[in-house]
Amino acid sequence: MESKSLIVFDMDGVIVDVSSSYRDTVRQTARLFFKGAGSWKDLPDPLFSLTDLARVKQSGGLNNDWDLTFLVINLLFTLVKGPTDDQDPDPWTRHNKVISSCDVTVLSQFLNSTKSPVTSLLKKNGKQKNEFITSLFTGDVGSGNIIKQIFQEIYLGKEMFKATYGIPARMYHGKGFINREKLMLDRSILENLSKTNILAIATGRPKAEADYPLDLFDLRKFFKITYTLDDCIKEEQKIYKNEKRRVSLSKPNPYMLDAIAEIQKHNVSGFYYIGDMPDDMVAASRSRAGFAGIGILISSSDKDKLKEDLLQAGADYIIEDFEALKNIIPQGKRI
Repeated sequence: MESKSLIVFDMDGVIVDVSSSYRDTVRQTARLFFKGAGSWKDLPDPLFSLTDLARVKQSGGLNNDWDLTFLVINLLFTLVKGPTDDQDPDPWTRHNKVISSCDVTVLSQFLNSTKSPVTSLLKKNGKQKNEFITSLFTGDVGSGNIIKQIFQEIYLGKEMFKATYGIPARMYHGKGFINREKLMLDRSILENLSKTNILAIATGRPKAEADYPLDLFDLRKFFKITYTLDDCIKEEQKIYKNEKRRVSLSKPNPYMLDAIAEIQKHNVSGFYYIGDMPDDMVAASRSRAGFAGIGILISSSDKDKLKEDLLQAGADYIIEDFEALKNIIPQGKRI
């Protein structure tokens, strides 16, 4: 019998380049959120660099890019002048009333005066939550979560947004940033790895958004198992129904890794998780199956800082490209 390793991949920043899709969507969502405020047109576009955003994301504890966007808007709002809340029960009306009464001149000046504005605001304010901003990050798309809705409108684009949620876009009517995504590795690498190992995916993307690049780049055939945000939510709901306990099973929780390992535990001799964020390494280190965390630097514009953060989070290995995997993962052999 041939010994195989189970190699689980994160998707964003590992398989798919999302710098122009998800990451830029974070920036554009934050900018569009303040549309209607005084001096809004003076805000820089983009608001800040992707390197600045990456440092905030690497701070950890952010389950997905919706949470990252929520944090960024909270940080930016600390420099906005004007009312901080409105009691209107309709979230869109509440958003419009407050933002139209605000002025972003000070925010604009700050964003234009430093190379790392969001990182600076995070160091100064921490991850505090404004009550008004939090009220617009409750529920889901179509039921009051304005921040998530703006994000999804930009990421999916007008047509795909309506097809996904059954409602028309309100703030963004252009092409979806999802169409900007690119493959980060040669398909031959996955093809060769899949011949002697079992490949899987554990991603914080919703299933529909994970399916898109798998089909677009013809990658599905290389992966035996894919776990997504949908699987986490389904299990969270099951736990709440049975135990009346609310939990988050998104990374850094190792739920997805252990669920995948449980399916394949009789067929493999080693467990590896390849990710580009500290939370990926934390998930690997916490897994019951004993995943080795492999931190990859391929997507980072600040490789030294990311390497430091990945090691601090418990990475067992650091690689700069996929060729280095052959020095880490044993080649299939007879046992």
